[in-house]
Amino acid sequence: MSVTDPIADMLTRMRNAVQAGHTHVSLPSSKIKVAIAQILKEEGYINSFELTDDEKQPTHKTLRIRLKYIGERRERQSVISGLERISRPGSRVYTGKTEIPWVLSGMGVAIISTPKGVMTGQRARQLGVGGEILCKVW
Repeated sequence: MSVTDPIADMLTRMRNAVQAGHTHVSLPSSKIKVAIAQILKEEGYINSFELTDDEKQPTHKTLRIRLKYIGERRERQSVISGLERISRPGSRVYTGKTEIPWVLSGMGVAIISTPKGVMTGQRARQLGVGGEILCKVW
């Protein structure tokens, strides 16, 4: 099956796994998905991620993300409370270096694709670059 928006698919799989209380989520890998997972790990939204070989197609890789929760069994809550895709294939959203959005007054993170790579909004502000706003996480 062909997916027209792989980043939205990644975010939806993560959102569904969090709502169902799963500890892991597996999805097809790509460079941009690995970069987003790396940012989520650095910002403390997920525990870890790993690339594994796909059993059905050995030439393809699978990205396995270990979700992060706080609390004990019954009171357990996910660290991720929201995931929102901003720029879509049919409606790209770009921002300049001075208009990079704040997510929940700095409590969340905007993930931006810039000419210097995929990074958080805060890092893009520090480097003075703008780019395409991929998603927001809080």
